[in-house]
Amino acid sequence: MEYRRLGNSGIKTSALSIGSWVTYGNQVDIDAAAASLKTAYDAGVNFFDNAEVYAGGKAEEIMGAALKRLGLRRGSYLVSTKLFWGLHDGPNEKNTLNRKRLLEGIDGSLRRLDMDYVDLLFCHRPDPDTPIEETVWAMSDIVASGRAMYWGTSEWSAEEYRQAWEIADRRNLRKPVMEQPQYNLFVRDRVERQFARLYDTTGLGLTTWSPLASGVLSGKYAGGIPAGSRLSLEQYGWLKDGSMTPAKLEAAARLAPIAKELGATSAQLAIAWCARNPRVSTVMTGASRPEQVAENMKAMDLVAKLDDSVMAAIDAATIGSSDLPR
Repeated sequence: MEYRRLGNSGIKTSALSIGSWVTYGNQVDIDAAAASLKTAYDAGVNFFDNAEVYAGGKAEEIMGAALKRLGLRRGSYLVSTKLFWGLHDGPNEKNTLNRKRLLEGIDGSLRRLDMDYVDLLFCHRPDPDTPIEETVWAMSDIVASGRAMYWGTSEWSAEEYRQAWEIADRRNLRKPVMEQPQYNLFVRDRVERQFARLYDTTGLGLTTWSPLASGVLSGKYAGGIPAGSRLSLEQYGWLKDGSMTPAKLEAAARLAPIAKELGATSAQLAIAWCARNPRVSTVMTGASRPEQVAENMKAMDLVAKLDDSVMAAIDAATIGSSDLPR
C-alpha cells in the first residue's frame, strides 16, 4: 500500500480507503463489516470514511462496533464522519452548518462511533443559509477541542472552499485541509479543472468517492441490474436514473478490453485511474464482502501500468461520457 499526505497536512492516508455509504446499515451488518475492515486493514488501508446521515446513523454504529470488535490500535487508523443533513427535522437540525448543529452533530457521531475523536470531519454539503464564517469558527473550535483532528468539506465548489480557507487564514483559525468530491472517469471537471489553483495555494487534499460511478465502470450492469447491488436498492432509485445511461454503459463496455489487456478487471482499472492522479490523497472504495475488498486492493498494482498510451486509450473510450468538454 502507498501512503500519501492529505494535501499539505502532516497526516497520511492510504491511497485506497474504505467508504460506508449505501453498504453499512443497508447491505452490511457488524459481522460483515468487521470481516471487510479486517481484510482492508491487513492490506494496508488506514482510512475508513463515514457520515452521520448514512443509514440514519446506523453506519456509524456498525463501523464503530466492528472496529472495536477487531481490537485495532486506535492510532493505527483514521476515521472520518460528515455533518450537514442531520437526523431530525427541526429547523436547526436539518440541512445546515450552523454552529449549534455542528457542535451537537459531532457529539452525536462520537457517541454512535463510540470514539473519543474522529480524525477527519467534513461539512457534507455547503449551506447557503449560514455564513461561511460561522461554519469556519465552529469547525475550528471542534478541532481545537480535540473532537476532530482535521476538518474539510465535501462537494463544495472551489469558490466556497477558497472563502472558507481565507476566512480561517485571516482569523488565525484552523484551516480546512481537504475536500471530498466525487471523482471518476465520468465526473472529472471539479477535480481536474475547478480545483486546479487550490492545490498549491491552499494545500488542498482530496479524499475522492465513487471511483466506479456507482458500479457502472465495473461493467457489472452491462446485462442489467444484479440482485443485491446498490442500484437494485429501492431507496437509491435516483442514483440508478443518473448512472444507467446508454452513453455511460457503452463507455464502460469500451473499457473492458483495455483492462483485459492489462490483466485486470474493469473495476481495478477505474480505481487505478483515480489513484494515478497525484492530487488524490485517497480513493474511497466500497465493498460488502471481504472478497470485493481484496479485489479492489489489487488496483494499486495497476497504477504503474497506466502509461501515457494507456491513459490516452482510456480517455478515448470515455471522454464523450464525462463532464469534461471534448
